[in-house]
Amino acid sequence: MQIDNEEEEEEDALDTIEKLRSDDVSSRIEAARKLPSIALALGPERTRDELLPFLSDGIDDEDTVLEAIAVSLGNLVSHVGGPSYAKVLLTPLELLLAVEESVVRDKAATSAITVSNTMSTTDYTNEFVGMIGRLANKEWYTGRMSACTLIPVAFPKMMGRELRRVHLEYFGKLCKDDVPMVRRVASKNLGMLFYTAVETTTSSSATSSTATMTTFFDLYELLAGGDQPDSVRLHTTENCVYFGKAMTLLSLVKRILPLITATIDDRSWRVRWTAASKFAEVVHAFTTLHGAMDTLVPNYEKLLQDPEAEVRTAATYNLSEVAKTNAMVFPVGWSGGSGDSDTGMDTGDGGNGDVAQRLVKRLEGLTEDDSVNVRAALAMVATELAPFLGRDDSVAHLLPPMLLLLRDSSSEVRLNIISSLSLLNDVIGTDLLHQSLLPAILDLADDGKWRIRLAVIERIPLLAKQLGGDFFDDRLLGLCVGWLGDDISSIREAAAKNLKELTTLLGTEWSIQNLIPRVRQVMEHPSYLRRMNAVQATALMATAMDVKLAEVEVLPILLEMHYDPVPNVRFNVAKGLGIVGTIFDRSVYQGQIVPILTLMENDPDRDVRYFATKTRELLNAAFEKST
Repeated sequence: MQIDNEEEEEEDALDTIEKLRSDDVSSRIEAARKLPSIALALGPERTRDELLPFLSDGIDDEDTVLEAIAVSLGNLVSHVGGPSYAKVLLTPLELLLAVEESVVRDKAATSAITVSNTMSTTDYTNEFVGMIGRLANKEWYTGRMSACTLIPVAFPKMMGRELRRVHLEYFGKLCKDDVPMVRRVASKNLGMLFYTAVETTTSSSATSSTATMTTFFDLYELLAGGDQPDSVRLHTTENCVYFGKAMTLLSLVKRILPLITATIDDRSWRVRWTAASKFAEVVHAFTTLHGAMDTLVPNYEKLLQDPEAEVRTAATYNLSEVAKTNAMVFPVGWSGGSGDSDTGMDTGDGGNGDVAQRLVKRLEGLTEDDSVNVRAALAMVATELAPFLGRDDSVAHLLPPMLLLLRDSSSEVRLNIISSLSLLNDVIGTDLLHQSLLPAILDLADDGKWRIRLAVIERIPLLAKQLGGDFFDDRLLGLCVGWLGDDISSIREAAAKNLKELTTLLGTEWSIQNLIPRVRQVMEHPSYLRRMNAVQATALMATAMDVKLAEVEVLPILLEMHYDPVPNVRFNVAKGLGIVGTIFDRSVYQGQIVPILTLMENDPDRDVRYFATKTRELLNAAFEKST
């Protein structure tokens, strides 16, 4: 029997191999994904001697097939005989690392790294590192692109100073490659290799470390140069982050900061956008370097005033993250004290202040930005400055621009500022916000876009949690209940849930005093839709109340609505009783709810009878289960 099973598995494997030769692309993809199963059936020896050579001969296949093969090869180590034979997988992977399609190369690189991690030190050096050397010297540029990706990964495990030196030379050549695509990938990986090289070389030799750093700074300046294509310069800012982290060990700040400044002034808006979106990471990488903020923060302020709205928006999103740095910076317009003329960096601390204290002065200008996206981004993050500023500075410098945003012409901006007020409220208190916040909410509540109204409803519980019940005056309470009559059904449903959440947050007594009377008025409205929504909201609120108070104050109101002349309202009463029935004890159920359900089971309308019967069955089952 076992022999039959083995023969069957081998036949399946051979059939799958035949699918790799099929004219149908989908069949070849399916077969490529089953390579581990094929290898398991063939055994380690036949996999090494037959399957892998077959795969190496089929590298000219469709890209989707090659991608599946590249992924599967990373899972074959155990099927070729274990780590001692893992090196044989590098043969087809090396071919895949040189194909045209970047997705295939990326998958092949991932699999090659996975395979290399299982190798012995000798095999790693001879086979994996040797493969990288061959790729770096390939005549066709795609192999050289893969080498740019793999050198930083392999560098820490390279044994011996000479081997590392050789591969740093390879990488240096790739940074100067004639093909822009190769330089782009080299630029993308330069920072990671730099950081890895610093960690590796500083532990061995200070002289070697200094020489290595000099080499890398030359490469950085080369790839950040204005004569490079945009695709190469795009990675300049990300490399700055790695350089900043590495320079906590090596204070070569004078050389790197002008390069950051050059990125901020780049002619390409895409390069400046990349700098703006990653600038918080740059700032945190250089925080510990004395005086670096006196160069970085002014450059960040330039990004906030960039001619392109996309760049200003990306910079604005980073506002609070940049302000979080603990470093000190000179205020705007400072011109005294001793400094470093080459870098613009301060060498003394007189007159320094927090970064947040300096940046908050830029907010008023951003509130007047022509771009709605910039103002919307500011509304999302500006209040996060409050904890760093403290109450006095928040009231003096942060509150005025926030109040301007509350009156912004864009509903999106007003909505964002309402959503982000919690931190500002924690620092300055409710009183200063209340007067300006309420008009903004009332204005948004009447917005012509129903999604804006829905967003306001969803934020009301958050405001209740932050500002408390005192925030709700007659106008806002009327608004919360008034949404039950909105023309859009999603708004009406959200309004009912909103009343329940307010009851949960502010308590039963507050709800009975402030909400129930208003909801009861809606139950008397001529429109049956409003009465129906009021019934639904009442049932939901009751589930969030104290049971005794709900029995006395809310249940009678709900039961009373079974007399409504419109069947839709009556069957919603039956559904509502199904929601609230289980919160009461059996005596309330039998004494108050059952008689009403009995009457509704004899209602002239069949829908009312159906929901009354269904509710009674559900409640009976629930009470029997609890017993």
